[in-house]
Amino acid sequence: MIASTSPASFRLERQPLDLRFRMARLAERQWLTPHYVRLRLVGEDLIGFSSLGSDDHIRVFFPAAPPASVEQLRSAPSREYTPLDWDAEAGRLDLEFAIHGDGVASQWAATAELGAVAGVGGPRGSLVLSGRPDSWLLAGDETAVPAMRRYAALMDADAQGRIIVEVADVAHELSIAAPSGVAVSFVHRGADRAGAALAQTLDALTAADRPAGDVFAFVAAEQAIVKPARALLQERWALPADGFVAKGYWKRGETEYHAPH
Repeated sequence: MIASTSPASFRLERQPLDLRFRMARLAERQWLTPHYVRLRLVGEDLIGFSSLGSDDHIRVFFPAAPPASVEQLRSAPSREYTPLDWDAEAGRLDLEFAIHGDGVASQWAATAELGAVAGVGGPRGSLVLSGRPDSWLLAGDETAVPAMRRYAALMDADAQGRIIVEVADVAHELSIAAPSGVAVSFVHRGADRAGAALAQTLDALTAADRPAGDVFAFVAAEQAIVKPARALLQERWALPADGFVAKGYWKRGETEYHAPH
């Protein structure tokens, strides 16, 4: 492994937030692919909501029936998601869900009636990117698309880099708006296990593929992606540990897995 120093053109800083629990209602549902849906939650509790980091996590609570109290709502099954967009003045929060299996979150996101109640907790803190990377690498499966959308929104018109999205097939491709200098590509896993196609793509990148200057990288998918991501970013590209994010957003066989913050 080549020695490296912290990036000079940008930095990642942790910032705490006041942890709040909020009640909201489902207002809109928009299907972006056959298995990927965007939901809009609204409510007075969402006034003042904030998420400073593109990779933030909130915990969303999914009651099976209208809760009789806040305590009952807090006891409902919950999962972690990245806030996509919000309006702190209007009390609006947009989330995106990859629908797979018959889990409580997938079922709620796909079938809950408009007006259904949900709980929102957090985020409890943010990892904030400040400055301007010389180049970007964003890579992930469907679960990481909201975070990649938010990182892409930080890019200026002259940004350079690439975004790699793993999906099942062409019918499930999810567009990510990016500047012209940032190439967006898709890898299809077909019937293979989630993360395998993305791992192969990362494995194929060599030291010669490293962009010049300070590179910010974000890689997130099933937990197994962390090893090939670190092999690329730390070993072959010699990026400093405080200059990239590589994490499992979910873990095969564990419904209660918590992504690292």
